[in-house]
Amino acid sequence: MDKFYHSVHLDEDLCRGCINCIKRCPTQAIRVRGGKARINKKFCIDCGECIRVCPYHAKQAAYDKLDAIRRYEYTVALPAPSLYSQFNNLDDVNIVLNALRLMGFDDVFEVGAAAELVSEATREYISTHEEDLPLISTACPSVVRLIRVRFPNLIPHLLPLNPPVEVAASLALQRAMEKTGLPREKIGICFISPCPSKVTYAKAPLGTEKSEIDCVMAIKDIYPHLLSYMKAVGEEPEEIGTCGKIGVSWGRTGGEAGGLFTESYLAADGIENVIRVLEDLEDQKFSQLQFVELNACSGGCVGGVLTVENPYVSAVKLKRLRKYMPVARSHMEEEKAEQFVHWTSDVVYEPVFSLGATMMESLARLNQVERLVRKLPGLDCGSCGAPTCKALAEDIVRGEAREEDCVYQLKDSLHKLSVEASTLAEDMAEGKRGEKETLRLLQRYIQKLSADMAKLDEDGKE
Repeated sequence: MDKFYHSVHLDEDLCRGCINCIKRCPTQAIRVRGGKARINKKFCIDCGECIRVCPYHAKQAAYDKLDAIRRYEYTVALPAPSLYSQFNNLDDVNIVLNALRLMGFDDVFEVGAAAELVSEATREYISTHEEDLPLISTACPSVVRLIRVRFPNLIPHLLPLNPPVEVAASLALQRAMEKTGLPREKIGICFISPCPSKVTYAKAPLGTEKSEIDCVMAIKDIYPHLLSYMKAVGEEPEEIGTCGKIGVSWGRTGGEAGGLFTESYLAADGIENVIRVLEDLEDQKFSQLQFVELNACSGGCVGGVLTVENPYVSAVKLKRLRKYMPVARSHMEEEKAEQFVHWTSDVVYEPVFSLGATMMESLARLNQVERLVRKLPGLDCGSCGAPTCKALAEDIVRGEAREEDCVYQLKDSLHKLSVEASTLAEDMAEGKRGEKETLRLLQRYIQKLSADMAKLDEDGKE
């Protein structure tokens, strides 16, 4: 399994080499080289921010299409709570659930129902592990991946529980195998996702060796099909919903924390805000906190790039939908979910940002970076294809860039060269240099000028 698998990829034909993505990527995983963006596989956490900001739609998410259900004899749909928030005037989730069955799925298992089980398990874990407080939610795969590569000191504070989608997949699979008697390979567990990070989780999960999710479909792909099937459901749909207020609330910021029945929590959304909170947590700026809920997308899962509705409108719709629901409808004892909730493998630090293979090499290279940063203009303009001057300096030390990639350094170099050439011309006129020495210096200047002009021409094309 590829631990650096990622679902966000680039369509080079659409990319125009602008720098919108490099300025917004939270892990500085993108560079513009040769007029095209490049995504560093080790740095990317699949938050989807580059998809959100790319004006040319060159960043895209890989996910399964609806016809993926044909690969299996029996399929189960796992609708995320955020799916319900995409529809206007929805007052009964059973309309959506029955429409999914009409669409071609044999069964439906709500991720919101599994979310209530995770909430129950979280309350129990907090009460018995006070030494690990504050605990950080592991429901958002992008946040877990971010902590894994950038905040290793916070790994012990990660809540060692599977996200609701994995719990739902395991329970849905168990139910399908008992109901049909089919072998595992003939059953398809299909998650309907609001974001690309869940696609990555299914392919390369953290906290468990293998995910039971077989395919991940985008809400934006399922949405137009569902609309017509929802009309065919009728006014009195079959009652198949199994989640209450707690489960549905997981679709928006604060919903997970709200299911813990405590006021000692912090909830943040948007990847930039998440990073600020993690930095403050690492600096131990928060006290008396039990739980930290973090969502990479603004507004929570309703703000995922694979949704269709405005996230703030979606949050209001979820709030209205849950108004007449019971607090919770799924419980650990009834579902016998204990075996599926807890992690079965640890999340370990991945030092992808290290500059060297050893501590001494990293320190030596860090000194090189600092010297280079002092030479660079410090404008963080992005013209070099890196998001900041420091990022360019690190690329230079890694051998992935040159000082001349900075247009300001290149202009200074050309200016110095022109001054030296002028001095040489004056010396030649006054006869201060010999013919051989003059020719040698002239040849060197021409070679340097050709290289710099070629670089300027390349930057002009970009």
